[in-house]
Amino acid sequence: MSGAPEDFWATLPLHEGITLLTRDGNGLTAFDKPAGVLSHPNGSEDEPRALLTCPYNKETQCFTWKTADGVERRLWLLNRLDSATSGVILAATTEKLAAAIRSHFARKQVKKVYNAIVFGKPQLKSDLWRDLLSVKKAHGQIRTSLIGNVPSETQFLLVRHTQKNFSTSLIRLEPRTGRSHQLRVQCAKRHLPIVGDQTYGDFARNRSFAKANKTKRLFLHSLETSFTYEFGGRACPFKASAPLPLEFQQAY
Repeated sequence: MSGAPEDFWATLPLHEGITLLTRDGNGLTAFDKPAGVLSHPNGSEDEPRALLTCPYNKETQCFTWKTADGVERRLWLLNRLDSATSGVILAATTEKLAAAIRSHFARKQVKKVYNAIVFGKPQLKSDLWRDLLSVKKAHGQIRTSLIGNVPSETQFLLVRHTQKNFSTSLIRLEPRTGRSHQLRVQCAKRHLPIVGDQTYGDFARNRSFAKANKTKRLFLHSLETSFTYEFGGRACPFKASAPLPLEFQQAY
């Protein structure tokens, strides 16, 4: 069914803490990535810190490893999360499936839901955020700013607000575009910096929050990914959900 041998999943060199959430009969797979783990290594020195602790080809976007008896195995990465972001990340067991899913992603027919904890209380309970951003990549770093011409949209919903030690809000975000660091920059623009954001956040409050809660993580989590894709002449619905991390629960 999936194009992978029966013992394929037992041989995966998964990073410690990675959980396999679900997989379908075609080999489309969802993992729950903890904060601090790279989606893929940027070089061999990063392999111990990546989703799979093995070599990765950036051109084919494919992990490769060998079993104990020398058989080569492959897994194709389908999307990325910043290392500081936790939650749903997708992969495919065959190149043909990977191509089909990437084509589906390109048509922007994927629903993604994130949870974030931000400092402050939103003025509105729900809103559609529209901004023009610019994304610059240099020397392996990505920086996104609000001075640009790239349309970016996110549906925002306030889940709840608390005054426990800090004024913070748990919010739900559904990006309708997929710009790098989009959610982090859009939150910061509205004076709702994501807790733990070391690039666009409130550094002083980050330090106080980390000291009080004994965690320095970025409080951004990919909660759910869902879509229906075409493969093998049929429509295939897929949905993966990653439970809210313990740190989020403890913050409330």
